[in-house]
Amino acid sequence: MRVGISLTSFHAVRDAREAAGWMVARAAAAREAELDSLFVGDHHAMAAPYYQNTPIMGRLLSEWGDRPAGCLFLLPLWNPVLVAEQVGTLAAIAGGRFIMQCALGDGRAQFAAMGATLRNRPSMFEEGLGIVRRLLAGETVTSSGRYRVSEARIAPLPPEPVEVWIGGSAGASIDRAARLGDAWLAGPELTPAQAREWALYYRERCAFHGRMPTAIAIRRDVFAGESSAHARAVAEPILGAAYRGFDPSACVYGDVDEVAEAFREYAGMGYTDVIVRHLTNGQPEVLGSLRRLREVRRAVLDA
Repeated sequence: MRVGISLTSFHAVRDAREAAGWMVARAAAAREAELDSLFVGDHHAMAAPYYQNTPIMGRLLSEWGDRPAGCLFLLPLWNPVLVAEQVGTLAAIAGGRFIMQCALGDGRAQFAAMGATLRNRPSMFEEGLGIVRRLLAGETVTSSGRYRVSEARIAPLPPEPVEVWIGGSAGASIDRAARLGDAWLAGPELTPAQAREWALYYRERCAFHGRMPTAIAIRRDVFAGESSAHARAVAEPILGAAYRGFDPSACVYGDVDEVAEAFREYAGMGYTDVIVRHLTNGQPEVLGSLRRLREVRRAVLDA
């Protein structure tokens, strides 16, 4: 079981530089905690600061080192040539393996702002991913489908093959991950029972398609407290306010031993990676939780 971090990119602050500094400090703290991977998300046309994935990841990589890192791309919102160029450049900057997380995306306002339609998401995703992969492999690509691309090529190319993790929490998207991806990333909204069920389904679909995944990952919203009481004091008011509409059982909070035990349960379901997003966005609380995640990771590895 590996423990990675997905840094929060949305910060409702007046001083945009302050929140950018938070993200840089969190990446440095994640490196000190010896976490296994670093990611940022993807969202567009936000009213409050949302730090866009490729520029912020370029900055964060200077704090990170040679462990795997990557970005999420909601592919139907992007031109695939631009995605391939951004990934190729970031992979050249990164000291280690680069992982491209990708998903369909949602939200009518976000799609409208980017000139995309929700209805065409699956076909745009699959066609876009195919173009991105061909470009990253060094091909010259022409396409006349949903994306019209003529004699496109990119440079720099990634120094090593880029892994593709496909996110989703429904049958069709999980089958797509098994068919097209190197790995599956389970969503943070899944309850433990749902996470167990869908992990089994993903492995079944991988067998059906004759593919061996490089990872089976799950994103969890987490807070590691100094004690159980401290964790409850931070997490329970957040969850009690209908946090993201999640079932509270989908989130993980407690002291080091309790968080480590929860992660071991996901390992027992077949997950190879837990990708942490913090329940709270308070900088002191997040940095403290990151320090304790070092102990969580060691406890999971030693089990």
